[in-house]
Amino acid sequence: QVQLVESGGGLGQSGGSLRPSCVAPGFGFTFRYLTVIWYRQAPGKERELVASTGQSTTYASSVKGRFTISRDNAKSTVDLQMNSLNPEDTAVYYCNAQFRSSFVTINAWGRGTQVTVSS
Repeated sequence: QVQLVESGGGLGQSGGSLRPSCVAPGFGFTFRYLTVIWYRQAPGKERELVASTGQSTTYASSVKGRFTISRDNAKSTVDLQMNSLNPEDTAVYYCNAQFRSSFVTINAWGRGTQVTVSS
């Protein structure tokens, strides 16, 4: 089963930066056709979409202007550059890859990477 692997979380300070990364080693050439989404889930809260990249790029209003999602199809990676961090960004960040056609449906997840922002 194809898995996604997140890394690059950790402890950051308010106003600082972190850059989590997601790699999808099992997709190869087909990675470029996937929509890749970063979600996050804070303690006691529902999982929420942070940013996505596919045919278009979208951001949650709470991160727009602070976070940037980028992908490297040759390396099958999607990074999330997080700037101007604040404690409300503390959460487990998950990577999700999706594709749907008449013949195949893909919905793969990583196990998450913890991001903790201190005030």
